[in-house]
Amino acid sequence: MSKAFTRESDGDEEEASPDGTSAPQGKNYITRIGYDRLRSELLGLIDDERPRVVEIVHWAASNGDRSENGDYLYGKKRLREIDRRIRFLTRRLEMAEVVDPSVHHGGEHVYFGATVTYANRAGEETTVTILGIDEADSSKGQISWVSPVAKALLRCRVGDEVQIMLPDGSQMLEVLEVSYPAPTPESGH
Repeated sequence: MSKAFTRESDGDEEEASPDGTSAPQGKNYITRIGYDRLRSELLGLIDDERPRVVEIVHWAASNGDRSENGDYLYGKKRLREIDRRIRFLTRRLEMAEVVDPSVHHGGEHVYFGATVTYANRAGEETTVTILGIDEADSSKGQISWVSPVAKALLRCRVGDEVQIMLPDGSQMLEVLEVSYPAPTPESGH
């Protein structure tokens, strides 16, 4: 069969971030903490985990028959996973644009890094922090800056109402409060 009709993976597809989204083309906005976390993971894979797995694979390969050698087979699989994650992290860090949310401390407008409290028409309040794709954790009330809610809230200010389309229909949200982290001596503000 012609390769034109088959899909063969070279293992280099874009990997989704932890929240299931893939990075938009262009910039990958991220806080310094998020950037440092990704960089630390990358260096850990390159300096620690990959060399350890390579050593195990080398040892397992020296034991003879590789076809039934579990250490060898698992090690090769783990190496592919590590290499794929290294490529992913490298691309994300290359696209990263580190943003310091504290520059907006005291402001009323919603920008990247803001913690926003909003209410729907029923008066139910929700507080979210708008962060980078690779650092947002919904269980902690953090949302990605490319999420529909974040896109609707960005550039709004306290008192603004914004309409957002949700799977169950449109909803009006009112921005009640906007806050940013206080500047630190390291941020230079």
